[in-house]
Amino acid sequence: MITKSIPNLFTLGNLSLGMIAILLASEGRYSLAAIMVVVAMLMDGLDGRIARALNAQSDFGKELDSLSDMISFGAAPAYIMYSVSFQEAPIALAWIVTCLFPICGALRLARFNVRPGIPGYFTGLPIPAAGGVLATLSLFSKDISAPFMMIATLLLAYLMISSLKYPNLKKVGLPKKAVWIAPLVVLFSIALAVLFSEQLSMFVFIPLVLYAIYGMTHNIDLILARSRKKKKKRERDETSH
Repeated sequence: MITKSIPNLFTLGNLSLGMIAILLASEGRYSLAAIMVVVAMLMDGLDGRIARALNAQSDFGKELDSLSDMISFGAAPAYIMYSVSFQEAPIALAWIVTCLFPICGALRLARFNVRPGIPGYFTGLPIPAAGGVLATLSLFSKDISAPFMMIATLLLAYLMISSLKYPNLKKVGLPKKAVWIAPLVVLFSIALAVLFSEQLSMFVFIPLVLYAIYGMTHNIDLILARSRKKKKKRERDETSH
């Protein structure tokens, strides 16, 4: 029974880190708030792997995971970005953009729960990746204008509900013997986060952005390839006639 609850503890850890990120942002500690979202991503990546390693998957765990993701990768990053970058924007516009991000995240999660997508791929940018990009992007607020930040927020929101295909990296397994090392990995990550929050956030930002961009470029390549095939087919049809 205890073994079956271990994955849910990691999921609740994910939710807790999301709440801590919101609290830190409310105190103006934005770098640390952003890195809490990143560590929550680690927790989110571990809970499913641990569940599979321990054969402890459940519908309850799946629903709990989605609810936790809404806090850590929907509400928390949106609040961080709002607090850091949207304060000088018209309040109505700032509120609308801030709300749209978790709304699209909720739609993304609901769609995934009822329609997971094709094997090996996610349909739409996963909310942990979108939230991670938004939270770490907020650290550049001193150098980037609020309108650009709003556009970036809306773009990430759109990518979550889009039909673009993204590689499913969660299928990478975790050996059962490694399950007991996972808490140490999380504690080590939190220690690094506290000591080097800004540097670590900047470092994580790059691969997250590349992942988000990959979905767009990969799907553009697929569209162009299909267009070329249709063109060749039309040419063959025309020559045959």
